[in-house]
Amino acid sequence: MRFGNTFTSVLSTTLLVCSAIGTAHAGQITVYSALESDEIATYIAAAKKALPDLQVNVLRLSTGDLAARMIAEASAPHADAVWGEALTNLLDPRIADQLAPVQGGNISGLPKQFKDPGGKWFAATGYMAALCVNTDALAAKKLPMPTSWEDLAKPVYKGNVVMPDPASSGTGYLQIAAILQGAGEDQGWKILKGLGANVAQFTSSGSQPCKLARTGEYAVGASFAFVAMQSIKAGFPVKMVIPSKYVGYELEGSGMLKTSKNQADTKRFLEWVASPEAAKVYQQYKEIVTTPGVKPTQEQIAEGLPVDVSKVLYPMDFTASAKMHDAVLRRFKTEVMH
Repeated sequence: MRFGNTFTSVLSTTLLVCSAIGTAHAGQITVYSALESDEIATYIAAAKKALPDLQVNVLRLSTGDLAARMIAEASAPHADAVWGEALTNLLDPRIADQLAPVQGGNISGLPKQFKDPGGKWFAATGYMAALCVNTDALAAKKLPMPTSWEDLAKPVYKGNVVMPDPASSGTGYLQIAAILQGAGEDQGWKILKGLGANVAQFTSSGSQPCKLARTGEYAVGASFAFVAMQSIKAGFPVKMVIPSKYVGYELEGSGMLKTSKNQADTKRFLEWVASPEAAKVYQQYKEIVTTPGVKPTQEQIAEGLPVDVSKVLYPMDFTASAKMHDAVLRRFKTEVMH
């Protein structure tokens, strides 16, 4: 998902041991996921309670590695499903063409903007851009509180900002894609060049900028909301700032591979992924949960998450994000990261 292109971990049969003794139905599926390892462990434990007769073997990869693996395996896929991959990657035709339509009550109940009209993918969760501002470091350096991407492009912040490299981080890419789509080509690149001039370090992961800012190494980390809320909860002197406009976000898409030999069980699992029961578990980790009726907790609101997240998100065109991806990264590397 969002933390760069480094292989992280393999979570296999140890995550969910099938308790199929005495059950009439027992199955096993293989799932590729870009969700974080701790998330997967929590979700799979909950899935086990709902689907005690199903063994789910999960291979966890970062967003970039997962996409590359699916493309490399296109002629002979090894997985039954993909779970929680960046939608921008799922929309790559080389991956989208591998997916089969899946219908079900829970999936059908998701709002239309969070599922493919043809049923090839749906997104139960997502994440949004946020700034982690270390209030102590800001005061010590006598810097103003930033409220927008334009603010961070001002010379006063030179050397005090850290952000993810969009080539390795899904969080980094959603940030720049929203700026380019929202501000337009000319103004967008102007903002990005000003921002790049102030960045002291480009990190390989989307969480690292916040972690560097919360310790005071830098004043501002361009990251995502959940890690900002984690930092606040942990007692760091961090204020989460949602940019006043061009708030990028990414959806975490799931779907079934058309080559799956375990389609009935795969559909059962994906229906659980889209279920209200799963949504309650997602709130332990996610700022965006797409199940109707799910709202931020009071604790999340106190930490700075908007009461209605949908009102602050820029209406991302994910198809456009996918199409412009490679060209944007090339230009960003030569004109912003130089």
